[in-house]
Amino acid sequence: MLCISSCKNESEGKTAEIQQGKEVVISNARGFQITKFDDYSLMQVNTPWPEAKDPFIYLLNEKDAEIPENIEYDQIVEVPVKKIVVTSTTHIPALEALEEEKTLAGFPGLNYISSEKTRKLIKNGSVSELGQNENINTEVLIDLSPDVVIGFAINSSNKSFETIQKTGIPVIYNGDWTELTPLGKAEWIKFFGALYGKEEKAAKIFQNIKDEYIKAKELAKSAKSSPKVISGSMYNDNWYMPYGNSWQAQFIKDANANYLYADTEGDGSLSLAFESVLEKAEDAEYWISSGQFTSYEQLFNESEHYRRFKAVKDEKVYSVSLFQGETGGIIFYELGPQRPDLILKDLISIFHPELLKDHEQVFYKALN
Repeated sequence: MLCISSCKNESEGKTAEIQQGKEVVISNARGFQITKFDDYSLMQVNTPWPEAKDPFIYLLNEKDAEIPENIEYDQIVEVPVKKIVVTSTTHIPALEALEEEKTLAGFPGLNYISSEKTRKLIKNGSVSELGQNENINTEVLIDLSPDVVIGFAINSSNKSFETIQKTGIPVIYNGDWTELTPLGKAEWIKFFGALYGKEEKAAKIFQNIKDEYIKAKELAKSAKSSPKVISGSMYNDNWYMPYGNSWQAQFIKDANANYLYADTEGDGSLSLAFESVLEKAEDAEYWISSGQFTSYEQLFNESEHYRRFKAVKDEKVYSVSLFQGETGGIIFYELGPQRPDLILKDLISIFHPELLKDHEQVFYKALN
């Protein structure tokens, strides 16, 4: 009886330990959560892709950690991670901010990476080419033998990741791109902080970004006007525009400008006839995120109809395509999600130049 009682108490102790884990503060992101224990963590990714039915639970254990037997999880990873493979350029800035870019072993589509720091690693052969995200070269990846692969997927069907997991290499899905708010995306640096045992550093980085964002947002409120703004561009006779509940639209709102399609909701992009956009937005004062255009010449070569917009006549068209890495990658798509404070300051300096006279625009630049 004493033996049975002793075993029972030990089991109850382990159960209690699970219940007493400390929740890591996640204030803006909705797609993941982390519960930290003495020598392991449980990370739950709720939205690995849009409309995912079930969350993924990942056990991040330190070396020689004692893990209770009744914990359920999808993948287990020993932390801190020493060698990693990531699959989206949005993951690169987080590695660099945490000073862990040297742990990057492979990436699908190296030319898409723009950061100078990581490109130096690519040039010296430290980072291997893995093909394309939809069809990763699994043979090369398996030879690299990374501690973990950070997956990026639009749905549950990914044969490459299934093959990788069968070899014993864990795949963890990162859903930073599913967040709808600027600060929500930026907070995913805490996801990487947990992998490297740098939770405090990640929290500090995010807090600094959040403080700067809120400070800029408050400054924008002091502007005397809210200019009318449009976004997107035409493709195959349709104008694709961000929905009013999108990440891009939130920036315009926080910069104290009037996005003319702010009352729309949906996933992806609005698809509009040119005539309807012209009718509604011909007198818009600013046009931002104008596709891949870098000059007015390119704009007019695509369509002379663009000349009818006030923003074009007044030369107030801004694009993120003018700031590229050495291999042609657009830096906005790589660094922007982690630095929403810089995006917001760019837009405030455009819409309200009197408020940020000394700000040097990072992502949004006027067409040549």
